[in-house]
This record gives sequence, C-alpha cells and structure tokens, in this order.
Amino acid sequence: MIVNFKTNKLEKCYCQSNQAKREFGDQIARKYIQRVNLIKAAKDLDEVMSLPGLRCHPLKGNRQGQYAVKLTGFYRLIFTVDGKCLNIAQIEEVSKHYDD
Repeated sequence: MIVNFKTNKLEKCYCQSNQAKREFGDQIARKYIQRVNLIKAAKDLDEVMSLPGLRCHPLKGNRQGQYAVKLTGFYRLIFTVDGKCLNIAQIEEVSKHYDD
C-alpha cells in the first residue's frame, strides 16, 4: 500500500526513530515504525486485517471510516484507507485508546 501521513510530525517519527522515541517513548516508537512498515508491505486492507497480532479493526461513531491497529496495551495507530483501487493508507495519529 502507498502510505501518506496526516502530519509532518507523524512522517518525521516514521523516518527518524530518534524523533519517534522523543514523541512516544521507546516501545511505542518501535511498534509505530514496525506497524507502518507492515501496512506499506500489505497489498490491501484485507491483508492488514488478516495479520496476526495487529488486531486491526474498523472504528465506530465519530471515527467511522478509520481503522486501528494495536501498538501496545492502550496505544493504537489509527489510519484511513482511501479507495480500494488506490490502496492508499493515511496514517492519522497514535493515540491512547482508552482515557483511563
């Protein structure tokens, strides 16, 4: 899949692991880069959803149309897919999945 980033910060964190570590911490930074690489290597959304351990799932409510993959216990990488033919995933954010 072709991957675009919603913000320059997210792209910089992907390209520069030191920047990702400063933003997210060691463990989340490592997982973030791994997950983006897996999304890039996938041919389509179905392949991403079938990868074990990612727990890729569609989101609901005001996040309908977005998908999340697991980074760590509470943290998720949220992305959107623009069209089945184009296979473009846009990385939206890294967020704490639950507020507690």
